[in-house]
Amino acid sequence: MKIVVLVKRVPDTASVFKVASDGRSVELDGLKFVMSPYDEHAVEEAIRLKEKMGAEVIVLSAGPPECKEVIRSALAMGADAGAHLLLPGDTGYASRGVAEALAVAAKTLEPDLILAGKQAVDDDAAQVPERVAELLDLPHASIVTRLECTATAVTVDCEVEGGQFTAELPLPALVTAQKGLNTPRYPTLPNIMKAKKKEIRELTLDKLGLSGDRLAAGMTVTAMALPRQQRLGKILDGDTAQRVKELVRALREDEKVL
Repeated sequence: MKIVVLVKRVPDTASVFKVASDGRSVELDGLKFVMSPYDEHAVEEAIRLKEKMGAEVIVLSAGPPECKEVIRSALAMGADAGAHLLLPGDTGYASRGVAEALAVAAKTLEPDLILAGKQAVDDDAAQVPERVAELLDLPHASIVTRLECTATAVTVDCEVEGGQFTAELPLPALVTAQKGLNTPRYPTLPNIMKAKKKEIRELTLDKLGLSGDRLAAGMTVTAMALPRQQRLGKILDGDTAQRVKELVRALREDEKVL
């Protein structure tokens, strides 16, 4: 069995974020980057399947050259090999385009099972894995908290509002991991040293027959600002109708959320 795990390099959520001088992007200098936390659960589950069934685990990441650091982290956890799809630029990729690129890259690896985190913690879009599954015409299940796998199928518990449901998917399939699926392991020093010698396959858009234009974001950011840190409290006067009218005005004109 061959398992491919999709991982993403994201800013550490504990970092202090600043708006760049252009007023439309985040200042990247000084930010610490890590593997998206939900992806850690996907890597851990893949390694557990490897230990149980003898599967081969390949970690796939798309992005700038620094993505190799994240791939190395997964290799230190116990993955067998990595694949890095080099993307032009640093940010501003469309989920649609990244999914298309990852789908083509994943197809070349011929996986029996694809695992990923349920969402990346930088944009929280929760789109790419499901798009990859659709593009590859694979059955998929999202927000999984339990997974059992055989040579022909995978059985999962999916978290839904108010409970969960169980599904059985024939392989090949794609599954996204939720917290609670497992507890990711910490890499040991020997495994960290071994990870430096493990193969990371280099992929490019040209090699995959893809165009960088497909990665362009479908929207333009005109302005960006940090959220207000202090809490505001205001008591509205008048009867109910007057208070509702004032509240709507404040939300629309002062806070600009309507």
